[in-house]
Parts: sequence; structure tokens; C-alpha cells
Amino acid sequence: MPPSCPASGSRVPGAARGDRRHRRTNYARGMSSGAGRLDVARVRGLFPGLSDGFVHADGPGGTLVPESVVRAVSQAMRVPIANRGGVFPSSARAEQLVSGARSAVADLVGGVPAGVVLGPNVTSLTYAVARALAKHWRAGDEIVVSRLDHDANVRPWLQVADRLGLVVRWAEVDIETGELPDWQYDELLTNRTRLVAVTAASNAIGTCPDVAAITRRAHQVGALVFVDAAHAAPHLLLDLEQLGADFLAVSAYKWCGPHVGAVVADPGLWEELWPDKLLPASDRVPDRFEPGTPPFELYAGVAAAVDHFAALCPESTGTRRQRLVTAMAAVGRYEGELFDRLDTALRRMPHLHVLGEPWPRTPTLSFTVSGMRPRQVAGELARRGICAWDGDFFARELFDAIGVNEAGGAVRLGLMHYNTAEEVERLVECIDDLR
Repeated sequence: MPPSCPASGSRVPGAARGDRRHRRTNYARGMSSGAGRLDVARVRGLFPGLSDGFVHADGPGGTLVPESVVRAVSQAMRVPIANRGGVFPSSARAEQLVSGARSAVADLVGGVPAGVVLGPNVTSLTYAVARALAKHWRAGDEIVVSRLDHDANVRPWLQVADRLGLVVRWAEVDIETGELPDWQYDELLTNRTRLVAVTAASNAIGTCPDVAAITRRAHQVGALVFVDAAHAAPHLLLDLEQLGADFLAVSAYKWCGPHVGAVVADPGLWEELWPDKLLPASDRVPDRFEPGTPPFELYAGVAAAVDHFAALCPESTGTRRQRLVTAMAAVGRYEGELFDRLDTALRRMPHLHVLGEPWPRTPTLSFTVSGMRPRQVAGELARRGICAWDGDFFARELFDAIGVNEAGGAVRLGLMHYNTAEEVERLVECIDDLR
């Protein structure tokens, strides 16, 4: 038990998508409509990892796992599972685990199972998509990346650009507010723009850009949009069509699942792309984007993690997607109330500097403490029974722009639906004690 604290050019795949209807997802408003209540005491009973007595405020770096996910992975490994493509029962089980994971991720993001590509993590999948798209690009074509993004949605595109001689344009962050203004894309986009990469929510400071406004502008010039929703997924109801994303990336370990990533797109868009692959491997979509034998047992955990969220409001009914709508509304409202307490209290502390302003964001913030390096702060919090990350959280471009990387980055706190008001009070007391 831890100690307690003292008190348009040549055609590219998907270019003809500018006529889609796009509307911004108003996260705050959407979370209050028809929502049930989140019974946090019941929720906490689902997580065996909470028994260690620590305050787990490190959700953006990876969430705790409910017993249902542990059980699903374990049960999958207790029965015979062969590789896919056989005519015997153990092979059929593997097929069922793959299709179950695809269906679950599709429900989570509002896509279709045939458009779900599974892989080891979002970084690997983004590199794979970048390589496949690059086959359609030529020197002088342009891409737009943002300073707000995790490096996994920056570096793969920059490296492709360097190899092909592409022009890179940067969407800049307002370093005072943490906002990524969508109006700047009017100047960044041209008829040579082939791709826009943008996050649905910053994993470092929680900022939620107006993705729908950005995708609408991008589609007007025939560009594709790759949206990194890894950090957004456990906090916001994702909708592929409403966001206007051509590619939407999520990572199951960010939403109480195992270490599996997914990129979701229209199956027709996947049909236009060809990855490097082994000759005997399937040519079908989405299988051709998934090299090698997958971790079937972890796919069982992916489906169980989505089911965990869908069951957060036991009184809700309907399809899994419909239950997710209700559950994410409850999650958003509950987390929002907790985060308001935390954010307000920390901004009142004279020895702290909280990065960005409290405009629409996930329940995530980063801060620095006067006279202490972030690693020292994280160490002191750990000694007091609090799990908190320090560093740049792979948001290297953002923290370089803000100017905190030279001092070791910042300290990050991120709340989840299993955190409590009592834990927030403990966080506030411990951080205040750092005076």
C-alpha cells in the first residue's frame, strides 16, 4: 500500500470525397443528451488493478484493464486456436476472434468491420498506411501535419516526405491556449495537398481540435485526412462520418484493452491501396494490410474492452453502438465534472504553470512546478502514491513550441472513468504540498 499524502492535382485515392456532409462533434453538448449515470463504485469493482492503493492518473499513457478483458484473453488461450484459413474448428475460432475484434472496433468508431485494419499498434499501422499512400505521390506534392500531434502522426509522414521530395506544411498551435485554429488550414491547403494528418485530441494537453472543420477544408482540395484518435477514444464518442476522417486510428490499450492498434477507413479506400506484402498472403481487404499471424487471444480482449464501455450504463439497451452512445455520454459528463475540479484547483496554485487554457479538451493536463524538474515532481508524486508521467509524451513538436523540453518536459495527469472525486482531492493535496 502506497503512502498517503499529507493533508486538386492528379487523382489520389479517395480524392472525390469533398461532397460529404461534415459537422463538428460538439463533445460537451453531446455528452449531456440522453445520458445515464455512471456508477463509479460499480465500475471500480471491475478493475483488479485498483487494489494497489495508488491513484492511477496516468491513463493517457495506458489504462488499467477490467477483469472482463483479462478473462476474455485467458479464455481464448484455454481452447485450441489454429491459424486462419483451415477447415477445422480451431481455425474457425481464429476467424471468429478476428471478425469479433473488427466488429467491436467498427462499433466504437462508427465504421464498418470490413474497413477495420488491425495491427500491433498505431505507430506501426501509420507507417504502413504512409508507405502505401506514398506509392501514389510524387515530388512536389504536399502534406500538412500539426504541432499538436503525437509523433506517431508526424514522423511517418515527414520521413515519407523526405524520401519523395514532398512539401511539408505545418499547422501551428497557439502556445498560450493550446488551441489548433482550424482557420489556418485555409492558407495551408492547396491543390497539391495530398494528405492532412491531425489529432482528435492531444495526448499531452487534452486539446480537441475542430476535426470536422479541418477535414471539410481538406476534402475541398481533394486531400485525404488521417486522424489520430488514440487519445480521444476513451473519452469521446467517435463517429467516422461526422469527423470526416478518411483514416481513423485507435489503440485498444488506451481504452482498457490489450496492446492492439487499428486504423479504420472506408473499404473502398483500402481497395485503392496496395501495401508491400508476402506473395501467398491474402489480397483481400482488409487482410492484405495485416502481415503475419496476429495475436488472436488479444483480439478477444479488444472485443471485450469495447463491450466493457458499452456496458457502463447497465440500463441502456439496443445495439452495441447504441449502448456506446449512452455510455460515452455518461463517461464524458462524469470525467468532465472530475476534471473541472482538478483543473480549477491546479490553476489556482502559484507554484504551478498549467499548459494551455481550459477550452474543450479531454480530462488531461500537463503542468510544470517552479524550482523542480518534471522527473522530480513525478518521483515525489509516486512517493505519495500517485502514478503520473513526466517528459514530452511523444508530443515533441508541441513541447518544443511551448519551450518546456529543455527543462525535461512537463508532468501529465489524465483521468479515466474509474477515477473518483476522492482521488482528485488527493491529487490536489499532494501537488499543493510540493510548494
